[in-house]
Amino acid sequence: MKVSELARAAGVTAETVRHYVREGLLEPRRHPDNGYQLFERGDLERLRFIHRARNLGFGVAEIREILAHADQGDSPCPMVRDLLASRLPEIRARIEELQALAARMEQALETWAEMPDGTPDGHSLCRLIESFPEPLRDNLRKNQQRGDAPRAPTGATSSEETP
Repeated sequence: MKVSELARAAGVTAETVRHYVREGLLEPRRHPDNGYQLFERGDLERLRFIHRARNLGFGVAEIREILAHADQGDSPCPMVRDLLASRLPEIRARIEELQALAARMEQALETWAEMPDGTPDGHSLCRLIESFPEPLRDNLRKNQQRGDAPRAPTGATSSEETP
């Protein structure tokens, strides 16, 4: 199978297949005459596995490690359980952060409904945003006063996590 045929069979884009090849998750052979990447039935199953793992929240590096265990004949299942178990509290914390963000957004919309629009005047760009408290700084200050370590904001994904 060529890249586009594999992608179609797996229900992903050709660029996704190419990404996984670049990341070393798929290892096609090359056609000797034209250099096309060629995939076999086993590559389709591997791609479907990668897609399922991504849908469970595993990153490319983690999937690479899982596949390496499997390729060596070792069961990656204990590692998979551990990874998922350690990730769950992080996901729950992110959900709480997103729920708090949604609440702040709702509060902002309520507050801003009655506020007039302003024109930038050199000191103010948008008084709607500038009038709203900064909970991140407030929380950071509270945590520092209590002696808690500051937390980095979450929600960004690395380029490794694309497709």
